[in-house]
Amino acid sequence: MRSPSDIYQDDELLALSGLQHLAFCERQWALIHLEQIWEDSADTLRGDYFHERVDAAGYSCSDDIKAERGVRLVNRRLGIYGIADIVERSTGDAGLLVRPVEYKVGRPKVEDWDCVQVTAQALCLEEMLGVSIAEGTLFYGETRRRERVDITQELRDRVETLAARMHELFSSSITPRAEMGTRCRRCSLVNECLPEVGSLTVHDYWAQNGEEALV
Repeated sequence: MRSPSDIYQDDELLALSGLQHLAFCERQWALIHLEQIWEDSADTLRGDYFHERVDAAGYSCSDDIKAERGVRLVNRRLGIYGIADIVERSTGDAGLLVRPVEYKVGRPKVEDWDCVQVTAQALCLEEMLGVSIAEGTLFYGETRRRERVDITQELRDRVETLAARMHELFSSSITPRAEMGTRCRRCSLVNECLPEVGSLTVHDYWAQNGEEALV
């Protein structure tokens, strides 16, 4: 078991984007990050196209705020790495502001999946820059609006738990069993996951085929 003071080395780092997959479904995370399975859907293709305008490295300035695009991130305590769409920085009367901005093609979600991603980016920036970050921003393509994300202790704890679980699953190299649920309809990997099959017991399978299971 790792000590809280341990840090992850380069070859132990896992993709920050996996936290959002893991928050959605552990099996989805394993299919993508362990088995290297990916299937584009209309939503993922829209997302790729939407990100093209912000993914190129560089920066712009407006209203005393410098917006840097394509910022590489790492947090060695949590063992995650990734790229922020935009990191905004400014120095005003209130002091230094550092704020990650994540672009999403859809609309705000009831679930915390997007907030988890921007919080993880904030934790990376805190470790890298030695600053405290109070907020992040999610920009949604459908609404064309920014949504503020307060980097609360609850979200910080959520990211810590997910990061630890992600490393645990990676170390085990075991893909969790499929469990049929409402989220399956929203998953681009439903045809690869086959949740309706994975959720069957042996007795269920034979019963559906008019036979009794041999025990």
